[in-house]
Amino acid sequence: MKNFSETRIADFEVEINEASESNSRTKHSWLYNIKYLIVGVLFGIVFVKAEIISWFRIQEMFRFQSFHMYGVIGSAVFVGMISIWVIKKFNIKTIRGETITFQSKKFNKGQVFGGLLFGLGWAMTGACPGPLFAQIGTGALVVIVVLICAVAGTWVYGYLREKLPH
Repeated sequence: MKNFSETRIADFEVEINEASESNSRTKHSWLYNIKYLIVGVLFGIVFVKAEIISWFRIQEMFRFQSFHMYGVIGSAVFVGMISIWVIKKFNIKTIRGETITFQSKKFNKGQVFGGLLFGLGWAMTGACPGPLFAQIGTGALVVIVVLICAVAGTWVYGYLREKLPH
């Protein structure tokens, strides 16, 4: 049986300190979590207005007919790169004052297979995990099937993780 404070993830060990362990188990009222709902709704509105959830935009991307989605994804990667650089350069800490550390991760063939499978599912359904809820919120109720399949796929991966190539 695994110790809760030590979990094996991919090729490196992650230790969970006792403080964060107790913080994750703290019970809060539903009002405490309202901020996440607000951010999620704003995130969904941005996705809708930017046409990121549009099945047609996603198909244009996979057919190399439009730069729109590549521009969105590329700008997100650029903002992420700058953010990580700023965090490392200025030793930015979390709101609770904890040091932010980045772990090196070894590349393996499972990442290639996973990426191909993810891309295939994205191309077939016109949806990736980010905008699923925004698509459902706009009335594309058939996307509920995609959401159920995404949750099922995550569960299957978690169940078979130890047997998969890492």
